[in-house]
Amino acid sequence: MAMELDQDKEEFLKEFGDDYGYPNGPKSVDQIRASEFKRLDGSVYLDHAGATLYSELQMEAVFRQLTTNVYGNPHSQSDSSMATADIVQEARQQVLEYCNASPKYYRCIFTSGATAALKLVGEAFPWSHQSCFMYTMENHNSVLGIREYALEKGAAACAVDIEEYVHDRRSPVKISRHPLKRRSFTDDEPAGAAYSLFAMPSECNFSGVRFNLDLVRIIKEDSERVLEDSHFHRGKWMVLIDAAKGCATRKLDLSKCPADFVVLSFYKLFGYPTGLGALIIHETAAKLLKKTYFSGGTVAASMADVDFVKRREGIEESFENGTLSFLSISSIRHGFKVLNSLSMEAISRHTGSLAVYLRKTLSNLRHKNGDYVCILYGGRNSVDMGPTVSFNLKRPDGSWYGYREVEKLASLSGIQLRTGCFCNPGACAKYLGLSHQDLLSNVEAGHVCWDDNDVLHGKPTGAVRVSLGYMSTYEDAKKFIDFIKESFVCTWNHPMSLYQSTKQSDFYWGFKGLPQNVGIRVKSIIIYPIKSCTGFCVESWPLSSTGLLHDREWLLKSLAGEILTQKKVPELCSISAFVDLNQALLIVESPRCKEKLVINIKSDSYHCTEEEIGLHAQRYVVDSYDEDVNTWFSNAIGRQCILLRSSSSNNHVCFKTKNSVDMCRDVKNRLNFANEAQFLLISEESVSDLHSRVKSNAKNVAQGASVNISSNRFRPNLVVAGAEPYAEDTWKNLRIGGNLFTSLGGCNRCQVINLINEGGRILKSNEPLSTLASYRRMKFPFHRERFCSVYF
Repeated sequence: MAMELDQDKEEFLKEFGDDYGYPNGPKSVDQIRASEFKRLDGSVYLDHAGATLYSELQMEAVFRQLTTNVYGNPHSQSDSSMATADIVQEARQQVLEYCNASPKYYRCIFTSGATAALKLVGEAFPWSHQSCFMYTMENHNSVLGIREYALEKGAAACAVDIEEYVHDRRSPVKISRHPLKRRSFTDDEPAGAAYSLFAMPSECNFSGVRFNLDLVRIIKEDSERVLEDSHFHRGKWMVLIDAAKGCATRKLDLSKCPADFVVLSFYKLFGYPTGLGALIIHETAAKLLKKTYFSGGTVAASMADVDFVKRREGIEESFENGTLSFLSISSIRHGFKVLNSLSMEAISRHTGSLAVYLRKTLSNLRHKNGDYVCILYGGRNSVDMGPTVSFNLKRPDGSWYGYREVEKLASLSGIQLRTGCFCNPGACAKYLGLSHQDLLSNVEAGHVCWDDNDVLHGKPTGAVRVSLGYMSTYEDAKKFIDFIKESFVCTWNHPMSLYQSTKQSDFYWGFKGLPQNVGIRVKSIIIYPIKSCTGFCVESWPLSSTGLLHDREWLLKSLAGEILTQKKVPELCSISAFVDLNQALLIVESPRCKEKLVINIKSDSYHCTEEEIGLHAQRYVVDSYDEDVNTWFSNAIGRQCILLRSSSSNNHVCFKTKNSVDMCRDVKNRLNFANEAQFLLISEESVSDLHSRVKSNAKNVAQGASVNISSNRFRPNLVVAGAEPYAEDTWKNLRIGGNLFTSLGGCNRCQVINLINEGGRILKSNEPLSTLASYRRMKFPFHRERFCSVYF
């Protein structure tokens, strides 16, 4: 294997050796990793667009500076305060130098981040009814938020697509406008007197596309030509560049592209500090901004009981509210030192070589049937690309792998990446081909940012993104490529081809003395009264319109309103709950509580209030309990919480199968607090097969944990026996006694099944998800089947 890796790297270096690894730098990338990023040993970090990593030597220098100097509030006049003011001024100069911005024309305003810098521009810009906020489709939500200020002040807003345009020598780009948006309009001033704002990123954080910065001069100096059929072509245009992502691997030269506003984020540049950004602003633009609020540090004089304030005249002083984060500001010198020691040109070449290698390799991956595995976004023709690669993966049958599945499996392999839309809805819709109707349908289906709805109506709702930093290595890229090949590429002998379905079947069996005509039987029924807590097993149990009576009817919520689950609070699995139907009691036990908690579940016994909560895009009317009950649960999990019960109000839901056929429409089925379906089913034979596979791969089991995979790991409601392993994948309908159940498909994978309760200790393991990923990869990558009842 080592020889194979050496040969692969040798081929890589033949093509990229002049650019990769800082061949002319003070240290090679391997030396940098060994001496400054020892904490990454065994891990692959590929989310530098989200936050790059700080160097350990950088942090040692920061700590040394803070422990050998005294820094006071720069608004004071003491020696320590004056020293701080000098440090801040030096930091401003470093920021300007980084963007080649002459201090004669530009100023550096420190903010709490790039978003705060954008907000400052939006709220202080001189909007009018003749103004327009024009922005590229590929923009971060923090840029799109400026639209609210523009529309509220009566200005228009308009998204545009930018294309490289070689047919017109006068302009290297083509601007295509989307429909104009307005909330109000009055023609009360000449169009030529109004100021408008154009916003663009230097690099798209979704796709990695780098924008042609000639746009700055084109918009500022030639707007009458490029916007000639627009009402706003005669106005005075200003340009804002969101450089938070792009500046991390390529410098912005403001002597060549004289933008009016540029925003930066320092943790994107060199990892530390967080919570600090900058607005580089042209002095002529600064004089046009209309700031309303004043604070400490921004005024020369004010009166408390009279409407009088004299503001400071300095640009930086007038916009930096309150005391600056001066200790964070003092630390950025050490980050710039790291970047300057390597040079931004070398960083750009290094990260670019890895990105080209990733794109080239991913684009060439094919399944055994010849179909492409990877659909890349952004890199077409001669488009300039940054070190970001976004994509989605396809199965051999043309269906999509969900990006959340990719992320979860990558995490199990020690690879950190990001998935979703990356707060860039315009780029997401553009590259994924999502129409307005698609987006609205996704929202109506309950999709929100950061959820698990990665494929809806047959289309991805986001993408997988890997992004590279100055310390990224070939080995990082290679391990990621190997992970994709092993987990998602179907080859002739690949284990993912096992247990593919032919077609779905109907199975019927009896229960409790009824005839069994196929040898399959229900082995156990499990009810989980409290969401994420341990349930109890019974031989028979009543059905209701929500599934098994009282199943997942209660949940715990933090005082801040967060729904508590095992993902967030693993201690929940040590709480056991049992319902005594004869006495109408909910009985709860915890190893942390000496006494059992007994709750009368008759509605007239509540000492409670009614409220409404949101869960899984549904609204629930719930009942809450008194302080004694909440105190018991707070002690049981070691944090304050409250117990809620789903009310008997009619919260009906309409289930859809994986083929999007409406089910259960006529029977008014409801969900309590279950994630996806009324019933979860698994077969004993499937679990047994998985157990034997995990046992042979015991190295992935948590240290100190036993290698024991039982059906309890999967929290099923129904455990069946007597079928072939994974036969449940193909079941379409089930009849148990006189009750008919319809399959809604497999469950999404969940890392909760990797939690192990060993004598009260909660251990986290890679298993069984890691083993499942090695062979359950095609049509049915799930570990449980979802069902709803049709008749009860």
